[in-house]
Amino acid sequence: MDDHQLAAAAAPFPAAATPAAPPAARLEDTPQDAPAAPFLPFALPDIGEEEIAAVVACLRSGWVTTGPATRRFEAAFGAYLGAGVEAISVNSATAGLHLALEALGIGPGDEVIVPTLTFTATAEVVRYLGAQPVLVDVDPLSLNVSPAAVEAAITPRTRAIVPVHYAGMACAMDELLAIARAHGLRVVEDAAHAFPTRYRGRLVGTLDSDITVFSFYANKTMTTGEGGMVVVRDPELARRIRLMRLHGISQDAFDRYVSNTPAWFYEVVAAGFKYNLTDIASAIGLEQLRKIDGFLARRRQLAARYDAALAHLPLVLPPRPAGDSTHAWHLYVVRLRAEAPLARDELILRLSQLGIGTSVHFIPLHRQPYWRDNCASDPARFPVAEAAYGAMLTLPLYTRMGDADQERVITALQALLS
Repeated sequence: MDDHQLAAAAAPFPAAATPAAPPAARLEDTPQDAPAAPFLPFALPDIGEEEIAAVVACLRSGWVTTGPATRRFEAAFGAYLGAGVEAISVNSATAGLHLALEALGIGPGDEVIVPTLTFTATAEVVRYLGAQPVLVDVDPLSLNVSPAAVEAAITPRTRAIVPVHYAGMACAMDELLAIARAHGLRVVEDAAHAFPTRYRGRLVGTLDSDITVFSFYANKTMTTGEGGMVVVRDPELARRIRLMRLHGISQDAFDRYVSNTPAWFYEVVAAGFKYNLTDIASAIGLEQLRKIDGFLARRRQLAARYDAALAHLPLVLPPRPAGDSTHAWHLYVVRLRAEAPLARDELILRLSQLGIGTSVHFIPLHRQPYWRDNCASDPARFPVAEAAYGAMLTLPLYTRMGDADQERVITALQALLS
């Protein structure tokens, strides 16, 4: 039979407690004449009529670049986090990480420790400043950066650590911050996956690091299309980030253009960047932020249903945070056990043939040609990331995903791995 017909055999999975392992689904159980289901991507943004109306209102207002909507978005985001933080919008989390390290004075000759299991942006911003990223391995359970690996990598040139909250679960921040304090290092949290994540009861963004950077890319827990937010408490760091965000100009463009008196004069006081967020993007962000608690509830529900339905399969499921820590469930990453009947690449191919999209997060940086050649990245230095990469895939999980969509994934995995 045609594998694309598998989805027709799916029955709704109960939302109650974990059931006993169901009988293995079989590809041959699907009727031959069942229609092919539409392709199911691994992620989709959740944009509603509210976001559309907000963008239309922004366009009609005549102010489409950084302006009043961006000011409101920054204030609302900072208020959501609380704890007296200042939120500074940027046009990407990559820009935010660059501005954060620049504000901390990272430059040529410095080293910055980053995990190898991350997107290239985490490391590339270090190179923007002429500094050297130092790649380290990750924890075998959480796949977050290993504190022991961080401490072992510190040299006299080390200036900062950039922990990445992988998939939406916070790193071991108490241990990492203790290491940073002991060695006089700065900490910039790459929280691209982690809004809203709690670490021991505190929202990521309100911890004791120097700067935290969030992403609003299209597949994140909330989106502005492209965009991000830098969160900081230190007013001097905030001043530097705001200055460098827009060409190193001494006076904000919005303030100049809405002033009731002539305010055409400005000074360029630094060689800055062009990293500001538009009001069009901020209008979307304001509506997304209003929905974030509902988004989180749905992601938790989907993750729980995966946990229950896949527990009997030869998979390592994502870890659950302990105590009063929480997970944002940006990604649901599984790893195939050694006894699985299919290798990872074959499983991805078979799922694709069934109309189910997946991804891999991430190809470790030490395997990428640029970082392999510029960071002395012998794979033997990263045994955990190496093993995880060969076995991992990211399953579809997003708030627009219906129960029937998720059941297609579950049924396919049961058929292919039982």
